[in-house]
Amino acid sequence: MKNFTVLGISGSPRIAATDYVINYALDLIKEKENAEILYFSVAKKKINFCIHCDYCVENKRGCIHKDDIQDLYPLMEKADAWIIGTPIYQGSVSAQIKAILDRCRAPVAKNLKVFENKVGAAIGIGGDRLGGQEIAIQTILNFYIINEMIPVGGGSFGANLGGTIWSKDKMAQGAAEDEEGKRSVRKMVKRLVSTIKMIKKIE
Repeated sequence: MKNFTVLGISGSPRIAATDYVINYALDLIKEKENAEILYFSVAKKKINFCIHCDYCVENKRGCIHKDDIQDLYPLMEKADAWIIGTPIYQGSVSAQIKAILDRCRAPVAKNLKVFENKVGAAIGIGGDRLGGQEIAIQTILNFYIINEMIPVGGGSFGANLGGTIWSKDKMAQGAAEDEEGKRSVRKMVKRLVSTIKMIKKIE
């Protein structure tokens, strides 16, 4: 039996740097912990935007859109912790990640406490070193706070809000070459795991 479950969400429509970094973070956990690992990539998925139709609020039966996010909802509910990774688009999260965050209104409308006390971390992956990674991470951390999750970063000196990767627009290869960025991811993962263990009272 696994001690806890971690979900990695890659928010890039391309299978490239973001997928590499999320899997890098998940592999760090697999190597050291007795954890179940779940994974969802938005690549080649149909994810509609929230249209604020209030179907979820009025019916308490999920979202009116029957698209690929329906496969993600049960993973979100099952996991003790999430790591969301996003490429940087116009200084913030990708459209796909924004849509996922907005569409989480549906499970919360069914159960206000559905995400309560889950641990959440975020990684921003940009073609520039200072391309908006921390702004994107803050967007994700704000979502965690609003939905009663526990947001974590990596601590002072190198991973303040979360993992920040500079791909130099070389896709997965560029992300793999960013040693300082990967150090920030390792710090973030360490904090994520320690927080899960504290909550679940795991030695």
